[in-house]
Amino acid sequence: MRMSVVAWLIFVVAAVLEVGGDAIIRIGLRGSGLAVIAAGFAVVGCYGVTVNLVQWDFSRLLGVYVGVFATLSVLCGRFVFGESIPPSTWLGLVIIVAGGLVIQFGAGLRW
Repeated sequence: MRMSVVAWLIFVVAAVLEVGGDAIIRIGLRGSGLAVIAAGFAVVGCYGVTVNLVQWDFSRLLGVYVGVFATLSVLCGRFVFGESIPPSTWLGLVIIVAGGLVIQFGAGLRW
C-alpha cells in the first residue's frame, strides 16, 4: 500500500503542531505563565484534528505517524532546545521509524 504525498504532508504538519504545542507548554511551565500554556493546549488540539484528516484505520494512522512525530521531536530537542542527543536516542529513533515502516508496508507482505 502506497502512502500518498498528501498523507506525508499532513503527518509533517501534525507533527509540527504537536511538537510545537508541547514546546510552547514547556516554555509556559518554565515561567511564561498560564496564557502560554493555554496556547500550547490549543496548538496540540489542532494536531489532533490535523492528524485525523488522513482516512486510515486508527491503529495504522497513529502507528505510522509516531515515526514522523519521533523524528521531529528529536530534531526539535537538538536544534530548538540545544540538547545533546545520545547515541541511544538516535538508535531508538531508528527502531521507531522502522516500526512505522513495518506498519505502513507490512500489510502487503506475505507472512
